[in-house]
This record gives sequence, structure tokens and C-alpha cells, in this order.
Amino acid sequence: MERIDLYSRFTNSCVPWLFALCWQAAPFQSDIRHAPVPLTLGVALLLVSLVQCLLSNRNVSASYEHYLTGSVFPQRRLLAPVTLLVVAVGLLAALVAVDGVHGAGLLLMTLNAPMALVITRVLLVPVRRFLIESLCLTALITSALAAAGVRGGTLAGVVACSLFGCVLVLISVRPSVWSMSVMWQAEQARDIQARLAVAEERLRFGRDMHDVLGRNLAVIALKSELAVELAQRGRPEAVDQMVEVQRIARASQQEVRDVVRGYREADLSTELAGARGVLSAAGIDCAVTGDSGEHLPAPVQSALGWVVREAATNVLRHGDPRHCAIRVRVTADAVTLQVENDGATAATAGATASDGPGSGLAGLRERLGALDGSLEAGPAKGGGLFRLTATIPLGDRDWPKAESGRPGRPGANGPLRAAGPLGANGPLRASGAGGALGAEGLRPGTVVAPGVMVGPGPGLVEGRR
Repeated sequence: MERIDLYSRFTNSCVPWLFALCWQAAPFQSDIRHAPVPLTLGVALLLVSLVQCLLSNRNVSASYEHYLTGSVFPQRRLLAPVTLLVVAVGLLAALVAVDGVHGAGLLLMTLNAPMALVITRVLLVPVRRFLIESLCLTALITSALAAAGVRGGTLAGVVACSLFGCVLVLISVRPSVWSMSVMWQAEQARDIQARLAVAEERLRFGRDMHDVLGRNLAVIALKSELAVELAQRGRPEAVDQMVEVQRIARASQQEVRDVVRGYREADLSTELAGARGVLSAAGIDCAVTGDSGEHLPAPVQSALGWVVREAATNVLRHGDPRHCAIRVRVTADAVTLQVENDGATAATAGATASDGPGSGLAGLRERLGALDGSLEAGPAKGGGLFRLTATIPLGDRDWPKAESGRPGRPGANGPLRAAGPLGANGPLRASGAGGALGAEGLRPGTVVAPGVMVGPGPGLVEGRR
């Protein structure tokens, strides 16, 4: 986008210079009378046109920002261009009055006169207002030349050329900048979409953590309160309750690890689809061929998924690629993943293949090394190509079986359960040598912890807080 924006601004900055050199300088060859006064007036008009070009270039960036972002354009910047336009029209009328120019030369100079100003003005006002101002400008030029003695078909040509110059700017400059604004809006929309996706993932992770820890922490708090109450009464069952608290805490710790591990796993088919979508959105033609890898063991899929993720990142960051090919080949002995892209120079290829600090390829080699795999990265034959190849041997190994759902996600292996929840195996009981608390003389209904009371029979029942 930055390069397109720079190209558009550069083009609109060069247009007034092109018109000035072609339309203002060309009449000197044959259409301007070679006499001291006409030549002096012609040179003065050419110099005024060049100064107009300088002022137009100065106002290009401000007019772009006004059109694209709605920023305020300093109106005082138009004072000098308008003054120079009036001077240019006056010089052109004086040149006509001394019979210094005639024929096509006059029409070319008329066509160039308003160009530098209207290129800026077309981005500052609505189309309707621009057309009205163009008609007024045409009337000004026509009146000045008519007063200088232009008549008949030449005067009609002046009217047509003046309007044509304004309309030409309207249909060329404004649509290009409008296209630029649409592309910037699309870029901003993609950025917002990415931010929303990150926020949604954070919320989902928070929900999963709540589902995993919420019930367990509530049970831990309840059993801890019960243990405190039992300890204050000198009951040995408090030790049993704290042992249960310890077990639930360790189980919760393992469940949290499972959730985090599940979020950090990289699935090969998902990463392939993601890489193709990201590269296509960046304007890179990405082709994914070969096996999808869905039947591969989970550790192999995870390792290759990380390779695809890192390779796509390197394609976006290094060089100026236009095409990228991702190939997955699975045989009975090994699986090979190859990522090849063009647009790589010697410097970018060396930076990508480097194993220096912070290089993602070093981490990939460690992941693949744990599976006896290998990673090769470097320039490929053919010029401008960079190739990354990851190979993992399959052989006769005992791979761990993939679970039915994504590891660590609540609901992946059935409903989420908290270790030792209240009431999961009947009324909560304090076990120990002394039996149930109700047998120790505590009357039914006695509250032994917040939300827990002695039941009518042996054991405790859950009450209301």
C-alpha cells in the first residue's frame, strides 16, 4: 500500500511539469512570433507555469491528506497559485494582443494555464463545486482572450480547451485518489479484523480458564473453610480435607497446563490454510499442493505446522515475493514439507537463513530435532528463489494417539469435570477414624462451614450461602 500511495503522489506531482514542458514550451518552435516582445512574454509565461508547478507539488501532500483523512487544508496555500493563474492569463492575453501567438500554439497554452491549480483543487472540493469553478475559470480565460482580440473558431477552441483541461484532471486525478482511499480503508478493515480476532481469542481463552478453574477453586475454598472449622474443633478429619484440597489443586494445575498446551499446538492443515489466506491477502500468489497431512501423527503435524507458520512469516518479512509454493509429500518412510518463494535477494536470503539470536529457524530445528527431523533453508537454483525444506522420518515408531478434540479445550474429551466437586459422589463427607461428624454429637442443622451444615443423617449437606 505504501508503494502504491507513493506512486500515485509521484505521478500527480509529475503531471503539471509534463504539461508545462509539452504544452507551454512547444509553441516556441513555430507558433510564437520570433520577435523581442512576443519572446519575452512567452518566456515570462513559461517561468510562471514552472512556478505554478512548484506550488502544486508543495500542495499535493496536503490535498491528499484532506481527501483521504479529512484533515483541514490551509486555504492560504491557494492564494499564491490563484495569483499566478491570473498573472498567466494576463500574460497570455498580452501575448495575443501583440499578435505574438496564433493557431494551435494558443490553444496549447490555454490548455496548460489552469492545470497546476486544478490538480490541487480537484481533491479539496466536491465534484459539483469543482465543475462550477471550472466553468467560472473557463469564462475568465475566454473573456480575457476575447478582450485581447481572439474571435471566431479560435475563441470557441479556447472555450473547449479550458473545459477539457479541467475535466481531464477530474476524470484522472480524483478517481485514482478515490481508489487509494478504498484500498486504505480495506487495509484498516483488515487490521481491525485482526485485532478483533485477537480479542475474541483472548475472551475464549478466558472462558476456558474460567470453566477449568472456576468450579475447582470454589471446591478448594469450600473444603479449606471446612478444614479450618474442623481444625478449630480439634477434629483429625481436617487433615483429610487438606489432602483433598491438595489433590484438587494439583489436578487444576494439570488442567491449566492442558489448556495452555492445547492453545500452543499447531495443526498442519489449519496452518496451511492460514498461510495461504495470509499470503493471498498480501498480494502473493500462494499454491498449496500435495498431501494435507491430516492422517499424520499429532507430534509431526504440530512440528510441521510451526514450520509453515514461520515460513509464511519469513515470506512476508523478507524480499519482495510475488509467488510462493508450499508442497507436502508423504511417503512410507518420511514426510517432507517444502516452501519456495521468489523475490529473495542475496541479503534477504542470508538474513532468513541465519541462525543468529532471535532467528525462528533455530527454534524450528530444535522442534524437528526432537522428532529426528531436519531443516534446510537457503537460496535455490534459478535466481531469486528461496527454499525451505523440512523432513521428518516416520518409520515404525510408536506415536501418541491424537485425542478426539483439541488438547486442553473444555469439552474436547467430554463434559468438563472438577476433581472432587461438592456433591459429585453424594453428600460431602468428612472421612476419618471418627466416622461422620453427625455421630460426634453435633445437632442436625449446625453450620460447620459457610454453605455446609450437618445433615439429618451421617455426613454433611450443601446449604445456602
